[in-house]
Amino acid sequence: MANAQKIGPVARLVLQQCLSARLQVQPASETQPAQFVEIDRGLLVYTCFLKGCTKEVLEKMVTTVLTCCLSEMEDGKMTSVLQLPASILVIPQATLGGRLKGQRMQYHNNIEKTAGLELYTQFVEAIQQVSAANDAWTEKGCVVKSGTYGNRQVLKIDTNGPYTHLIEF
Repeated sequence: MANAQKIGPVARLVLQQCLSARLQVQPASETQPAQFVEIDRGLLVYTCFLKGCTKEVLEKMVTTVLTCCLSEMEDGKMTSVLQLPASILVIPQATLGGRLKGQRMQYHNNIEKTAGLELYTQFVEAIQQVSAANDAWTEKGCVVKSGTYGNRQVLKIDTNGPYTHLIEF
């Protein structure tokens, strides 16, 4: 029996609690002002897809985002984002796939851009669908917003931490 070779992660999430967040998704042009998405209290979800990421991994990522107990209730107890009146902002973050080699970052393990866009779109849509099916969550006015894949974006956040977690799949 051959030795099994350890395979590295195929996706990374960074989850961060926030009091508010505003993400520029389209810079200003000569004819249009900059466009932003924003949330009040909620969860920032930075996501990066690496080579080997599959739909099965994507499903685990969605479940993790929506069910992990990283959101703080008024009494200090931790619960999932769906149990709070809290929104979600999903931000594509390809730099999470980088590795330091010498003094420079390399991104050789990141998924190809077209495949990454497809996974990111499916990830955001799955979070939107599951959260929209939670009547208590939507009745509280909670929303899912997302950034633009493949673009540099400007982010402004107010945190009550920072309370930040890296999760690898």
